[in-house]
Amino acid sequence: MGKNKDKEFVKDITKMEDDFPQWYTDVIKKTDLVDYSPVKGFMVIKPYGYALWENIQSFLDRRFKETGHENCYFPLLIPESLLNKEKEHVEGFAPEVAWVTHGGSEELAERLCIRPTSETIICAMYSKWLTSYRELPYLYNQWCSVVRWEKATRPFLRTSEFLWQEGHTLHETAEEAQKETLQMLSIYKEMAEDLLAIPMVVGRKSEREKFAGAEATYTIEALMHDGKALQSGTSHNLAQHFTKAFDINFQGRGGDLEYPHHTSWGVSTRLIGGVIMVHGDNRGLVLPPRLAPIQVVIVPIAQKKEGVLERAEALKKELVSKGIRVKLDDNENNSPGWKFNEYEMKGVPIRIEIGPRDIENGVAMVARRDNFEKGPIELDGIGDNMVKLLDQIHDDMLSRARVSRDEKTFTFETYEEFKQKMIETPGFAKTMWCGEEACEERVKNETGVTIRCIPFEQENLGDVCPFCGKPAQHMVYMAKAY
Repeated sequence: MGKNKDKEFVKDITKMEDDFPQWYTDVIKKTDLVDYSPVKGFMVIKPYGYALWENIQSFLDRRFKETGHENCYFPLLIPESLLNKEKEHVEGFAPEVAWVTHGGSEELAERLCIRPTSETIICAMYSKWLTSYRELPYLYNQWCSVVRWEKATRPFLRTSEFLWQEGHTLHETAEEAQKETLQMLSIYKEMAEDLLAIPMVVGRKSEREKFAGAEATYTIEALMHDGKALQSGTSHNLAQHFTKAFDINFQGRGGDLEYPHHTSWGVSTRLIGGVIMVHGDNRGLVLPPRLAPIQVVIVPIAQKKEGVLERAEALKKELVSKGIRVKLDDNENNSPGWKFNEYEMKGVPIRIEIGPRDIENGVAMVARRDNFEKGPIELDGIGDNMVKLLDQIHDDMLSRARVSRDEKTFTFETYEEFKQKMIETPGFAKTMWCGEEACEERVKNETGVTIRCIPFEQENLGDVCPFCGKPAQHMVYMAKAY
């Protein structure tokens, strides 16, 4: 396959090198993923964008069920008294809460908040249900939307309402809860790599960055094209903080009343923003094949000529039989060139062109979206070859994303060098840290950089913290973040 990068198809997408935020906005608008709603900060997810979420949902729902979890649904509205039961939790979410004060024209006796997350309403129900250790574990998940009233919004990355899943589990012992917390984190990492082709740094959040009310928060962190990090999924060991606050208890094996150990974990539609910013280019979206709503688009050439559409239909049928998501675009109102541009911009992984001469030669022209390679492939056995090619594209995209991340990951000797690199070549800074919150706070206030995680894979990069000179406790990843 040869390469053809010279032809500039897309002229109305800002170049990411010139203005990365505008490039991002242009891509999501031009590819019809979302539109802005009449309510500021709330997005309308259009069919092509929602199909991406459905594929994420499908992958995770299967993995959740394979690990024993069941789906359920809890109310959208939470009484204020419930939200106030866990002090750290309510303080963490208070600035973002949207309140319902009236039902019709009547003022409510108690304000109701629109869920920013569901720990409190779920714990209220768990308190009602749980009686004995024999009922544990509770392994429940819900797919829903939440509302967090954001001041500055950007579609997918930070909107006032977003779609997500939130798992909430109860366990008899601390060990079981910790095992659950890490298991769900590993499922998120698997989803990111096997579906989204995004490599993740995996670890624990610092005390300052952990979830409000958690004993420990674990995270998967991705690095975007512009060197900013994206928190892509979190899993929290909530210990007994909520179960004690909500008086969730059960009769233990010895007959005494005990409090269960609690976890929660979630990912959201911000993952789609991550896919755009990790893989996208100046022509638009570049979608990983397993995520892409359309994996292969067939564009017939000179389709009015005898036999062309029939052969294109037969090709589509063959690919569909192999489990491939295919679109045959036989719209006569648009030229092949227009179609090439459209599906490149929409990130469709493979384009197949088939015309009279191709059919005569027993081939089709196949173009890859990820690296622009294009060349003839024999029609005989093309279904199996497209399955292999889709897997190859996934592996190549994951590999390129890993190389890009590693190229933007740096170490440094001094705080001054750190500041300079964060301005000139932003990315992941790997460094030792003293473990003190005051030091972490100072760095954030002075540079806007936060500790993204304390990775499970620790490296010894020195004995002292470069920010304060005190003895180092952990190796951490730091970055500016979305």
